[in-house]
Amino acid sequence: MQRFQHYIGGEFSDGEAHYPSIDPATGTVWAEMPEAREGDVDRAVNAAEKALYDGPWAKMTATQRGKLLYRLADLVAANAQVLAELETRDTGKIIRETSAQIAYVAEYYRYYGGIADKIEGSYLPIDKPDMDVWLRREPIGVVAMVVPWNSQLFLSAVKIGPALAAGCTMVVKASEDGPAPLLEFARLVHEAGFPAGVVNIITGFGASCGAALGRHPKVAHVAFTGGPETARHVVRNSAENLASTSLELGGKSPFIVFADADLESAANAQVAGIFAATGQSCVAGSRLIVERSVKDKFVALLREKAQAIRIGAPLDMATEVGPLATKRQQDNIGALVEKSIESGARLVTGGGKIDGEGFYFPPTILDCDNVASPSLIEEFFGPVLSVVSFETEAEALRLANDTRYGLASGLFTQNLTRAHRLMKGIRAGIVWVNTYRAVSPIAPFGGFGLSGHGREGGMAAALDYTRTKTIWLRTSDDPIPDPFVMR
Repeated sequence: MQRFQHYIGGEFSDGEAHYPSIDPATGTVWAEMPEAREGDVDRAVNAAEKALYDGPWAKMTATQRGKLLYRLADLVAANAQVLAELETRDTGKIIRETSAQIAYVAEYYRYYGGIADKIEGSYLPIDKPDMDVWLRREPIGVVAMVVPWNSQLFLSAVKIGPALAAGCTMVVKASEDGPAPLLEFARLVHEAGFPAGVVNIITGFGASCGAALGRHPKVAHVAFTGGPETARHVVRNSAENLASTSLELGGKSPFIVFADADLESAANAQVAGIFAATGQSCVAGSRLIVERSVKDKFVALLREKAQAIRIGAPLDMATEVGPLATKRQQDNIGALVEKSIESGARLVTGGGKIDGEGFYFPPTILDCDNVASPSLIEEFFGPVLSVVSFETEAEALRLANDTRYGLASGLFTQNLTRAHRLMKGIRAGIVWVNTYRAVSPIAPFGGFGLSGHGREGGMAAALDYTRTKTIWLRTSDDPIPDPFVMR
């Protein structure tokens, strides 16, 4: 059985406790994970604060920080397969996706390596003739990063990369559900040569680890990815230290298909949007909104594709859908599907747990036309698609925006003017037109409403990890006049 350790202050160590990690494909224990509690959290935050203000990191130039990020990117690329196998083993995400995704994660570190020495201040044309005033951008401070189990090396890269480029130090809390790849990633951070305490990686449970990290008095910013309910706890905790927050939360993303769309291409995109990663994606296109005249044809095409999906062992490159990450998730999805069918939704395909070992659930389609189905409202975080139809463009837009979330959306049409109208009207942080689930380090990522606030990716993310300092320099040699008058 493998045994993993925390990375705190440049050293690998056991936690105050430990717990077993379950292989989702078999339901059996495969590894032992360290469990951080308040003492470990305090050590990690103190190590990050020391690195921020003392030692080599505090003295490095931005260009030197960028070179370390380039070195880390090379190590991630070289070790992508090892990291992918660990992520697949610990979370059940198929090796076909983890291999490609983690190899691309290296590009995020390269992008932010290039940005490190391009974060600029500015000179202000101040309205006082005897003053020069300019702004400096400085690291915001110690950052607490709380990362979920799904796509964790990607979802940590979009935080770690810009924070390091900005000069911050950090404590990264990997999810207790499948932390192996992030704990292994710590070895690459160490090998890359980052000074002790710059990056600290721990794992543990919400009440004893996450809460202690979020409210720690030395934490200046909390970057969180997860669900809205946990985010509310994060925000409440941040009231203790008045830390700023960036929240990348869930979604109930609309996937709009007009009759003039390339239906084969749209169907493939819909499969990618809801069944890839076993639906365990915050941007999952879980609400299909299809023009009524092509609904039957399009749903039949989707049913055929869904039933042909190969479900199997996640470490098999031929597998297209693997298990869900936890038994808890499998039970929750099953209960919500049953509740939706009871409310009137019609089961098109799928719908029940797969017999045998592991936490498998089949690709499922629910026809929810003219039904107030819970599946249209609640986020499954699994391979379940809910279908409704529309007749007019205005109705399609109304259905798309009928959600508390606002993370992603898909729009499929060959009508360019319609596409422009709708991309303006859809209330979501991302609009994919005639494609879906595309990402790049160059493009900001984030949402509206219950999907959170703040952006990850692009220059904007790096600036979010800085704060401005205003410098005033008086250029006159004359004595300061009346000291009782504000200048």
